[in-house]
Amino acid sequence: MTTTTTYIAFLRAINVGGRTVRMERLRALFAELGLGNVRSYIQSGNVFFTTDEQDRAALTARIEEHLERSLGYPVPVLLRTVDEVAGLLAAEPFRGVEVTPDVRLVIAFLSEPLPAELALPHRSVKGDFEVLGADPGAAYIVVHLQDGRWVTKEMFGGKYRGAVTSRFLHTTEKILAAARKG
Repeated sequence: MTTTTTYIAFLRAINVGGRTVRMERLRALFAELGLGNVRSYIQSGNVFFTTDEQDRAALTARIEEHLERSLGYPVPVLLRTVDEVAGLLAAEPFRGVEVTPDVRLVIAFLSEPLPAELALPHRSVKGDFEVLGADPGAAYIVVHLQDGRWVTKEMFGGKYRGAVTSRFLHTTEKILAAARKG
């Protein structure tokens, strides 16, 4: 018996820094791997697909290798199931945080857990962000805009060596809703 899983692939390095990829091309690259029901949401690298493959690490590696070979640069891929993203949002990691025009709520999807020595909550020296908490696959960050901009370069004190890609909380909610429509 096979089990089909719907994944959301959160991609890093898509349509930033001069690396432009049309979503039609990105969907085609995922389809070339034999993944089913491939769809995308907005231009920042969010792809939904179904697969019977159960080894997430092998699937991630296969996607990353295909994207790098096809696009000419590495694209870290953070795979989460629809249920995992729904659970993350249902846990309300930002409960009690006051949102103002200068505050952004960010979910950083992680390829590996944060280092144990990073005490949470972790606030930057400049006060421009605070990592409220984390689980093995995500960190929950409050960004305090500086002159209307997000200037944070290193959210984890230079200690994190894994891959990270971030989405605003409201964008993550929209990504989940779009993934569920498929």
